[in-house]
Amino acid sequence: MLILGLQGSPRKKGNTHDLLAMFADEARQSGVRMEIVDVPQTDITPCKGCFFCEKKGACITKDDAMNESVFSLMRQADIIVTAAPIYFYNVPGQLKNLIDRTQTLWARKYRFHLADPGRPWRKGFLLSVGATRGQNLFEGVHLTMKYFYDAAGADYNVDDCLTYRQIENRGDMRKHDTVRNDVREAVQTLIKPFANRKCVLFACRENACRSQMASAFAQHYAGDRIEAVSAGSSPATAINPLMKTVMEEKGIDMAYRLPQSIDTAVASKAPEMVITMGCDEDCAFISGAEIDEWNLDDPAGQDISFMRSVRDEIETHVKTLINNL
Repeated sequence: MLILGLQGSPRKKGNTHDLLAMFADEARQSGVRMEIVDVPQTDITPCKGCFFCEKKGACITKDDAMNESVFSLMRQADIIVTAAPIYFYNVPGQLKNLIDRTQTLWARKYRFHLADPGRPWRKGFLLSVGATRGQNLFEGVHLTMKYFYDAAGADYNVDDCLTYRQIENRGDMRKHDTVRNDVREAVQTLIKPFANRKCVLFACRENACRSQMASAFAQHYAGDRIEAVSAGSSPATAINPLMKTVMEEKGIDMAYRLPQSIDTAVASKAPEMVITMGCDEDCAFISGAEIDEWNLDDPAGQDISFMRSVRDEIETHVKTLINNL
């Protein structure tokens, strides 16, 4: 399970930083992996408003952190937590740059009609602080979050968020009477729906075709019951583009998925089941995990009809797995 935190304050070690740090401490104490992107310190180019993403399904800007890491983390995350102070009734400009760039994800959903496999299960959450006590202090940021999380592929409930008024001086957040209990309750509520999922590792050689398709189908059909992880014994540098194409034929979006090693995949959580599909003796032995082998031909280097055949075989295997849980 992954929680992605987006730290949106340009003020170093201010109240927003403290609030997100408390949230991260509680999440990690509960055994959850949490990654934090310090947005103002991250290379994120502003949206150019060029409509390239709506025509091509990808952002025209290729060489910044959004394409290199942030989009991938957003797609991996089960929960995305945005932490932001209020600047003129909205988020700071650096965070707004990130939000604007998710137009690419919006385009893939609404222009190309592709389904992010994690979308039905992912949650969006807001942590926010403001210096004044005005009744409408958070209205602007809630509206921004509503549409940001729609593009990012996450459910957002304004009533579940944590917002604090009259927080201005450094250290005010840590002195707040209820914040630690608030954060504890929020974290436990957010992670509860994911607590009983079975962690299944799908492993192949390069983590570029078979294991990627299997994990995507498992997440798509049963992300509420399966924590689907994929990895390779000798991971490639990128997923197979033909695999992306045949999964898009099924309406499933494989964009921003990255190959990873088996060691990396199991570092944060040991799987309860390992399904191998072609990595043979190179697949790591996971103590205590149930092992199953799917005898699947490697589609790498084959034509698109072969890739489709393997895709359909994997989908059948995944549906059987789900039925047998």
